[in-house]
Amino acid sequence: MPLPAPSGTPIHQRTYDVQAFRIAQDRLQIRGIVHDQKPPGTYIADDPDPLSVHRMEVDLLIEFPSLTILEVAVEMQVTPHRACNTIEPDYQQLVGLSIARGFSRHVKDLLGGPRGCTHIGALLQAMAPVAIQSSWSMRSLSEREAPEPAANGNGTTMSVDDRKRALAFNLNTCHIWDEDGPQVAGVLRGDQMEIPVWAEERMVKLGRTPEDWRRQ
Repeated sequence: MPLPAPSGTPIHQRTYDVQAFRIAQDRLQIRGIVHDQKPPGTYIADDPDPLSVHRMEVDLLIEFPSLTILEVAVEMQVTPHRACNTIEPDYQQLVGLSIARGFSRHVKDLLGGPRGCTHIGALLQAMAPVAIQSSWSMRSLSEREAPEPAANGNGTTMSVDDRKRALAFNLNTCHIWDEDGPQVAGVLRGDQMEIPVWAEERMVKLGRTPEDWRRQ
């Protein structure tokens, strides 16, 4: 059942825009933007336009498949205080970290509270899952360029260690990827993974069968 539409007067809008780009077979770039706006007239009477109060942009160059951060660029484009931008260089401390397991904890330890910017911190938390999702896309594109027997989710030609490495970034991230759950047990056995629901629906829309997904 859908949730009811919000009621009342709008007073704030925060948007996150996170995109991933494949730079090379072993490089991806994650660009994130956080943008806070106040509706017209919220702060300044008779102002006809929305008012931006925060806009920060972060670029991360990441090595694949380790997901190690190689380069960081931070630009605080709209801030409430002129001194806000002085914290930008501190985010170079992220270089050398993996954006996968433990990343949120490292960001809080290094740049949490008075050591950083709360808005950039929140943006980095939104960017980390995109890096994980992008790792699947990176593998898919690489396999299409140089097909291997283990492509398209069938792990039967992979060793147990290979399967464990493939699972590393997803393990225990949610109930589906519970290390003691049926999904992980099936992958470690070499079972063929189920076709994603969105892939089944798209293949049918294209006039193909869901099994065509595995034969790409």
